[in-house]
Amino acid sequence: MANLDSAAIDEAPEASPRRRAGWWRKLGPGLITGAADDDPSGIATYSQAGAQFGYATSWVLLLTWPLMAGIQLASARIGRVTGKGLACSFALFCPRWLVWALVSLLLVANVINLGADLNAMGDAASLLVFGGHAGHAGTVAFVLGFGALSLLLQVWLPYRRYVQLLKWLTLPLLAYVALAFAVHVDWPQALRATVSPWQAPWGQRDYLTGLVAILGTTISPYLFFWQASQEVEEIARVPQDHALCEAPEQARRQSRRMKLDTWVGMGFSNLIAFFMIVATAATLHAQGVQHIESSTQAASALQPIAGRWAFLLFALGVIGTGALALPVLAGSAAYALADLCGWRAGLDRSLRRALPFYGVIAAAMLLGAAIGSAGWNPISALVWSAVINAVISVPIMAAVMIAAAHPRVMGKLPLAPRWRVLGWGATAVMACATLAMAVLSLSK
Repeated sequence: MANLDSAAIDEAPEASPRRRAGWWRKLGPGLITGAADDDPSGIATYSQAGAQFGYATSWVLLLTWPLMAGIQLASARIGRVTGKGLACSFALFCPRWLVWALVSLLLVANVINLGADLNAMGDAASLLVFGGHAGHAGTVAFVLGFGALSLLLQVWLPYRRYVQLLKWLTLPLLAYVALAFAVHVDWPQALRATVSPWQAPWGQRDYLTGLVAILGTTISPYLFFWQASQEVEEIARVPQDHALCEAPEQARRQSRRMKLDTWVGMGFSNLIAFFMIVATAATLHAQGVQHIESSTQAASALQPIAGRWAFLLFALGVIGTGALALPVLAGSAAYALADLCGWRAGLDRSLRRALPFYGVIAAAMLLGAAIGSAGWNPISALVWSAVINAVISVPIMAAVMIAAAHPRVMGKLPLAPRWRVLGWGATAVMACATLAMAVLSLSK
């Protein structure tokens, strides 16, 4: 590796300048990661927070945007610099048993999240098609169907092809933006709550649990592994691109692209989440509904703009975002294990060339479908999967931030100090929130 300063490389001109791509073409792994973040777990968590606490949790999304960008950019940079996934990078400075422990935490969180998402998708589809008359059997049928369809798409079609279609399935989420401007929102109160977190009911155990759930569904461990792996995939897919440790002259262009991609992707995710909280606070909370017990109840928030089509719009949002999130959840687990075991990996590889990789995806989908068929309340399952994500995230986030500055991993191209501050800030916030939740829970 060339003995050059990281900042100097980032500012250096490219050896072979190319025609600049439009800003939209620069968006890739970060945008997909941000879109996948607003999955059914996110919809349920943000809706429950708005219904239960009104505008009192809206400030969290103002905080998580830069923190989320910091930790995701660290993950993306590790993948782009090394040409390897996070698990391989962790192995360069961690004992192997510790890397296995971190990957095991990821697998647990992803399988639980898969199950919760499939459960919500199955419940929404069953209610939409059968009107609730099919009962649990209808939900199970759709859970198995969605799981099988997602697995077939991942195995038989290159991800970069069908993800272009899946991205459009997230458009129903924009209904929450429209809703916030169609109903009476107490904007002065909402804005005060957004910039005044000290006014929140910090002493309530339920509030802290809700706060941890929001953090867990916004800053999730599968997103770190996914974005790093997608940067590695981009290196393999684009002939002129190379890992930055081998081609430091590309660092300036790639750094700018990753920053734009990550800020836009995470901004989209957090903006939609903010409007979900505001919209449900102005509808469900204002109507006295503080605990969402079913998908139908959650969908009722959309009635002011969708009328009797409210549940259809809600169901399409849950199913569409779930379809986008399932490959990310299963794929990030498979990438992590493949890194550790030295398997060929990639959603653009054929089944024959990456059989163990696809075997992990199939196993994750099977376990997720089993959890999704267990008959749990879909809304509660989604919120608690977000809480579990938050608790599990802390050690993985610490490992990501250590790797992003470690010379064995990054050489002369570590993450810039200002981004390290954001990434470590995200780690500290997540750790403090989960610790406070645990202390308050034990003291009651």
